[in-house]
Amino acid sequence: MERRILGGTGISVSEFTLGTMMLGAWGNTDHDAAVAMVHRALDAGVNTVDTADMYSDGESEVIVGKALKGRRDDVVLATKFHNPMGPDANHRGNSRRWIVRAVEDSLRRLGTDWIDLYQIHRPDPATDIEETLAALTDLVRAGKIRAFGTSAFPAEELVEAHWTAERRGLLRPRSEQPPYSLLARGIEADVLPTARRHGMGVLTWSPLSAGWLSGRYGGPDGADPGTAHRSALLSPMYDPALPGNAAKLAAVTELRTVAADAGLTLPQLALAFVLSHPDVTSVIIGPRTPEQLADLLTAADLRLSDDVLDRIDAIVPPGTDVARDMTFYLPPALADARLRRRTAAA
Repeated sequence: MERRILGGTGISVSEFTLGTMMLGAWGNTDHDAAVAMVHRALDAGVNTVDTADMYSDGESEVIVGKALKGRRDDVVLATKFHNPMGPDANHRGNSRRWIVRAVEDSLRRLGTDWIDLYQIHRPDPATDIEETLAALTDLVRAGKIRAFGTSAFPAEELVEAHWTAERRGLLRPRSEQPPYSLLARGIEADVLPTARRHGMGVLTWSPLSAGWLSGRYGGPDGADPGTAHRSALLSPMYDPALPGNAAKLAAVTELRTVAADAGLTLPQLALAFVLSHPDVTSVIIGPRTPEQLADLLTAADLRLSDDVLDRIDAIVPPGTDVARDMTFYLPPALADARLRRRTAAA
């Protein structure tokens, strides 16, 4: 499996990263089976494992810690902080107060003395970015983390983080972790060029677009997100009656034809597409079962021809999202009406 350097850090990461969101209560609750799946990925050449404190309320980190016993030195370990880890308002976010607590909790659950890549899971409008960068810089200098990065940051916030680091003499984020897929290409217009300009590595997630590119939808049997296997999770993201989802289904149907003509499955096409972008360092795959892992690993080292990439561009133009539901972060300027409406004069 091909290796690439993460954002100028000198750290060599595999082109696939094992994502572990589905290990634990959110997916595979069998710890022994989950550990065996991590080992299978490592044996296949994956050397990078990504988790987060919030995944199954810390259970995912515990499983990863079990899996890495005896193999820790050979693995690039990444985790994240930011999301709530309890009802207390101070047990979340990007403040120094929470970061210094969260990292110790993650280190304990992971059973390790250091984290290779510690990532800010989401922006925090309530916390000055200097506060966050200063705390993370101190963790690097203390040896608790080797580098830090961001996740789902808009391009303008990446720029602000780098400018702040330079002006305040702080370390800068070395990576960004955005969603990216055949159906969600918006980051090509701003986030990826910004990451390139600032020398950041990019670890992308949701290459199968939350299951839309898994091969279950848009097939000859007419399967769509309204079928029984989605019934328990039926939500606006999967409601086929909504215009955005109808557009996804139409695009998936066309993409299945492109994949078949190229002699690939739709998931293989989806993974190979993400890997084809020169600014992508590693693609996070998040299997729940060993069978899913084996299927995803078949896409390692696949490369798409220009003809195939041109056909994809004709279906989903570069820099566009088929629907807006894969952003996972809404800036305050859009979320808070008070920031976009003038107050009427008294």
